[in-house]
Amino acid sequence: MLTEPQTDAALLALDRAVAEAVRDRLAAPAHAHPDAQAITLRQTLAGLTAAQSATVRAVLGRIDAAQGLPLVVWGPSAQVLAADRFGLSARVAAEPDQALAAVRSGSRAMLDLTPAKAWWGRLLAEPALRIVGALPDDRHGMPRALMVQQTPPGPTGDDRTFWVTDSAAPDARIVETLSASGLAATPLIAAGGLKLFILAGYVQAEDVRLIDAPGTLNGIIGAAPLF
Repeated sequence: MLTEPQTDAALLALDRAVAEAVRDRLAAPAHAHPDAQAITLRQTLAGLTAAQSATVRAVLGRIDAAQGLPLVVWGPSAQVLAADRFGLSARVAAEPDQALAAVRSGSRAMLDLTPAKAWWGRLLAEPALRIVGALPDDRHGMPRALMVQQTPPGPTGDDRTFWVTDSAAPDARIVETLSASGLAATPLIAAGGLKLFILAGYVQAEDVRLIDAPGTLNGIIGAAPLF
């Protein structure tokens, strides 16, 4: 004979509490700006273990996908990272140009960092398009994909800034030159004659420390929070 499974009333109550919290959060307004969202998220995750934090981020990421701008992804890393954070709601672009075109039309896009495509260099000529996120977004590794929106990023208290240069100098010399100006730089990727560096902290485009930075064509293309 089959034995009817017994419902655990305590677990059911906890699961219902999660479901009701998600329902209420979806009914509330979305965050008005990525910076405010990042600051709120840090406060939400305070005191959680790594496993707890990952679970909460997965839930909040799917809420963000439901409430926020439509998401377009380009590249295998971006697809995996976006699926982990936002679920399977993203539309896949065949080329970086398609993803950036979607951003110009009001979406947001997550794009791979790959030596084959220097799509990020185009942001130097399009100040309306800015990097606002980078995944993974912890301090244990380097980003593999960047989020682009028509939103100027602001400081959140723990950020990294993305800076592009066409300088042909060795990375070590560029890092040394920036260090002499008071900027901590880390090489990220090079493609198409351009190099992308991470600058520690939130650095504004007009920062005087960048006036004599290496390269004829250079500039900041956005910033992203760390968690």
